[in-house]
Amino acid sequence: MRLVPLAAVLLATAAPALAQTAAPAAPLADPVTVPPGYPATPPKLIVAISVDQFSADLFAEYRGRFTGGFTRLMQGAVFPAGYQSHAATETCPGHSTILTGSRPARNGIIANDWIDQKSGRADGKVYCAEDERIPGSTFDNYTVSDVHLKVPTLGERMKAADPRTRVVSVAGKDRAAVMMGGHKVDELWWFGKTGFVSYAGRAMPPVVARANAAVAKRIATPQPALDLPDYCRPLARAVRVGDKTVGTGRFARAAGDVANFRRSPEYDAAVLALAAGLIQDMKLGQGPQTDIISIGASATDYVGHGYGTEGSEMCLQLTSLDQSLGAFFQILDATGVDYQVVLTADHGGSDASERLAAHAVPDAVRLDGELTVDGIGKAIGAKLGIAGPVLLGGVNGDVWYDVKLGAAQKAAVEREAIARFAAHPQTQAVFTRAQILATPMPQHTPPETWPLLERARASYNPERSGDLLVAMKPRVLTVPHPVAGTSVATHGSFWDYDRRVPILFWRKGAGGFEEPFGVETVDILPTLAATIGLRVPAGEIDGRCLDLDPGEPSICR
Repeated sequence: MRLVPLAAVLLATAAPALAQTAAPAAPLADPVTVPPGYPATPPKLIVAISVDQFSADLFAEYRGRFTGGFTRLMQGAVFPAGYQSHAATETCPGHSTILTGSRPARNGIIANDWIDQKSGRADGKVYCAEDERIPGSTFDNYTVSDVHLKVPTLGERMKAADPRTRVVSVAGKDRAAVMMGGHKVDELWWFGKTGFVSYAGRAMPPVVARANAAVAKRIATPQPALDLPDYCRPLARAVRVGDKTVGTGRFARAAGDVANFRRSPEYDAAVLALAAGLIQDMKLGQGPQTDIISIGASATDYVGHGYGTEGSEMCLQLTSLDQSLGAFFQILDATGVDYQVVLTADHGGSDASERLAAHAVPDAVRLDGELTVDGIGKAIGAKLGIAGPVLLGGVNGDVWYDVKLGAAQKAAVEREAIARFAAHPQTQAVFTRAQILATPMPQHTPPETWPLLERARASYNPERSGDLLVAMKPRVLTVPHPVAGTSVATHGSFWDYDRRVPILFWRKGAGGFEEPFGVETVDILPTLAATIGLRVPAGEIDGRCLDLDPGEPSICR
């Protein structure tokens, strides 16, 4: 079956000495043959993988179809109900929790972007992974930076404990690489316009040059349609969404089409190939210390946005990713390194409203195009006689008042804004800054039981968050009337279909188990720290250690 020829091509290019191992992986062993318990010695390499928009719903839908890398991971410690527990279920906040152990309220990454009216920019928009202080930078032409991340990552903590530790981060998106890598990285690479790039002034290692050459060659070559596995065929139904049709795609691509290269299984294969090559060339895990590499596989998110989650496109994407992960793990096996894997996601996602309505969910709707922060702000300004924008931000998230408002004006604007947002039938709740900050931070309670205010509190950083937080009702997709070049589906809501993600741990020799109760992605850092004996003061993070030993001993010492 032709799924992702790029996986074999790029893995061979990035890691030539191990080219013969790039075939799809078979299950490592029957789970009953794996010895119980967790190894007493620390792993030599930590491999943290984030699959962008890989919801717990998608994991449940496809776990019975996997035969490659996911099959191996399912022999380890499986937490099918992990939670990105905060309200801002977007890429940057989600990635910021995975290796910091901290929710956005603590780590400062409240959204993919926010409004800073003191930034000097006319619109005040700031990107989560930029340094807006760089002269000449704009929201659309930014300089990638880690400056907004307020806390250290696991790699930073490891390097502080042992300076010999190497910290590497590779991703399809810059914000994924930055938020998982942190401030002190040895190598950090993300996919730019046509190839992998890094911070200005960084030398390009030979393995990155090889990967970029292989990617350029693949992009210049037309990609024929991928074969459709039998279990994907029932999903291949055309659905009209706005002015385009989705649901039957098979990732055929013209030569030179970079946009569709990103929005296909080829993209993740390229990221995994570079990660494999860096592990080999840098000999990660082969020194006296433990090293760490974080990997951001971004294609599932591009596929979800571009085609939705329930068509042939997503079926092919996850089938192909499973095989690419299998090939990647086989390359790691061949190094002989004892490695610990964790795989999770930055957020979940929802399908296109049109397909949901056809699939027995008639109340799935798109956001009313008339419900906008700008529109409500202008109406308030007209009523109160206030010139200027009055309100800034976006629906289903943070809303800021114009900083030029006086105290009396601000109070009047707040009353009007709450009333107008709350009156709309698609609005679930409107929370003020005072309400949110008066809400205690959740303390290790089941994340599935949190009321909306606690979800908002977990996202809320008083230095950056808005004056109001607006939540849409469930099943309201915040993409109104999609047109060519825009998303047909998205995420970002307060609801569990966007919050719930799988968390999978695997290490050779470790016993496996499945725990269906809810845990959080902030629990990943203290869990991995426990496997290497790294002490993390409890007051510095929000997560708790998850005991990966299925027997009586606990790794959470």
